Amino acid sequence: MLSIFRKFKYFDLPMLICLLLLTAAGLSILYSTSLANGSTSVFWRQAFFLGAGAAAYLFFSFFDYHTLAKTNKILYVVFIILLVYLLIFGSVVRGGKRWINIGFFGIQPAEFVKIVVILGLARLLYLKRGQINSWNRIAWSFAYAALPAALIVKEPDLGSALVVLGIWAGILLISPIKKKFLAILFIVFLAAGGVTWKYLLQDFQKARVMVFLNPELDPKGKGYNVKQAIIAVGSGQLLGRGLGGGMQGQHKFLPEQQTDFIFAAGGEEIGFIGTLTLLALYYFLFTRLLKIMRKAKDDLGMYIAGGVFFLLFSHVIINIGMNIGLLPVTGIPLPFFSAGGSSLIVALIGLGIAQNVAMQSKILRF
Repeated sequence: MLSIFRKFKYFDLPMLICLLLLTAAGLSILYSTSLANGSTSVFWRQAFFLGAGAAAYLFFSFFDYHTLAKTNKILYVVFIILLVYLLIFGSVVRGGKRWINIGFFGIQPAEFVKIVVILGLARLLYLKRGQINSWNRIAWSFAYAALPAALIVKEPDLGSALVVLGIWAGILLISPIKKKFLAILFIVFLAAGGVTWKYLLQDFQKARVMVFLNPELDPKGKGYNVKQAIIAVGSGQLLGRGLGGGMQGQHKFLPEQQTDFIFAAGGEEIGFIGTLTLLALYYFLFTRLLKIMRKAKDDLGMYIAGGVFFLLFSHVIINIGMNIGLLPVTGIPLPFFSAGGSSLIVALIGLGIAQNVAMQSKILRF
């Protein structure tokens, strides 16, 4: 026990403080948006998941990431089985089979798969080191991420599937891969994007993209959410309307204000200065992850920290982008703000693992 307390001095305290500020801000905004519904049940559920996530954060902060990566083969198989189980036996909730009910709450396997993919790809590249510059190795790494991504698409949850593939692409970018492989992969994925659009995307997914390109195609239907989100962000002006004072959110003009569009709902209440502060906190968190990645004691730690960076970065960019009309609506939650237990716990697990990478590199330096 004493050895654990001694290790606290190696904690990356700036990242921890930033995380505490983000979670406190997230709970505040979530409580404010709960007032519009006349019930704080979502707030208290999120507080419960935050407590569970905090415990997971501390556990993984002190759990050797080398040992964790070695157990990933079992975790990968377990979550593939869970994804298949969902497709066969899962109940349709809000148009998709995404949750497995456990008592009074549900878990979303697609969220936890993101951590599993990070660990698996990191260990694969760590063990093979410079051998990534072969098509067989690249194909194997892609298949490792593509299998769960394909199952997630069938739920359907295109946004989470894209995040999984984005993690693969990000980890590949920080590996010693040669530029010629990247150039060919870029061309291949452009062609694959065209095939996906024509043959694989469902009509409602195509509609989201078309409405994103021109919201006036369906201003009272699929374009309504984005238009209301943009109005909400703009009406916050410089200082915002104050917590609980948002017109779009409190009067329910803005749909999904506690999940997909919490950035817009919060932006109306905290204004430009508040959202700028929020973005600064995210920026600081990302810089700490990048520093941990650069200072890691080995390549395994570097790949894991990089994977956590790409996971959180993609969530923030996609969610904020769709809230201000720069990206299509995909249902990706905003880390530490959007209501959702699985997403919050996974984000905290990822940062806990990154904290362990930071602690081990500091132990070596000191």
